[in-house]
Amino acid sequence: MEKKFLILATNDDGIDSNGLFHLVKSLEEFAEVKVVAPDKQQSAVGHMLTISKPLRVTKFYRNGEVFGYAVNGSPSDCVKLALSTLLDRKPDLIVSGINYGQNTSVNILYSGTVAAATEGCLAGIPSIAISLGTYDLEFDCKFPAELSSKIIKKLLNEQKLQFKLLNINIPALPPSEIKGIRVTHCGNAYWKDNYVKRVDPFGRDYYWFAGEFVPSDDEGSDDWAIANGFVSITPVNFSFTDYSLIEKMNEVSFDGLDTLSSF
Repeated sequence: MEKKFLILATNDDGIDSNGLFHLVKSLEEFAEVKVVAPDKQQSAVGHMLTISKPLRVTKFYRNGEVFGYAVNGSPSDCVKLALSTLLDRKPDLIVSGINYGQNTSVNILYSGTVAAATEGCLAGIPSIAISLGTYDLEFDCKFPAELSSKIIKKLLNEQKLQFKLLNINIPALPPSEIKGIRVTHCGNAYWKDNYVKRVDPFGRDYYWFAGEFVPSDDEGSDDWAIANGFVSITPVNFSFTDYSLIEKMNEVSFDGLDTLSSF
């Protein structure tokens, strides 16, 4: 018997997130979906891995049925644990989301949602991160989930693509107001950092992040697409080498610096 297409679903908002729930239900229309996700909110943890405490896995129930496995770790922990231990076979695709809050521009470096998809990519599995352009947890994710499922099916049918990692962002708009889908590049938005100093009941100072996200307005970027009512799909490549500097740096002489005689 031919095995059904297998998708590993995860997120960083926690396994009880409605974004994850509606996405899974939409994906189940054409695939087998296994859920392994954090047991609580893990936004902006980036690619953090848990190495100094034990990871614990518990079954998570929704509507009286087992929905998936909850892990007391990061999104990246969830993917690693799923691939190495929890799943019976290697998934054909990893999908992370739907996240509340867009993950565009520099946010892909902070995002646990994107980190989970990146972990899948590093394991050699095509992976997709999906985020929604609002932090409103009451926003109805049914349409974004259905749209995401349709986009994923379309991408999977385009065999020539052979994508590794895609970052999808969906505007928080009614279906009639979404203008279309754009393939974009990662914008150059940034956070204008600001930390508010406060005092706890014991008289100790603490700081609360209150930074402002300054979006990118360059046409064709992921930020531009979301701001103008388009779904953004950004192919992502994590190559950390600055090849433009290698030749110039090889012209620098480091002779004599490899001795400890001067220390």
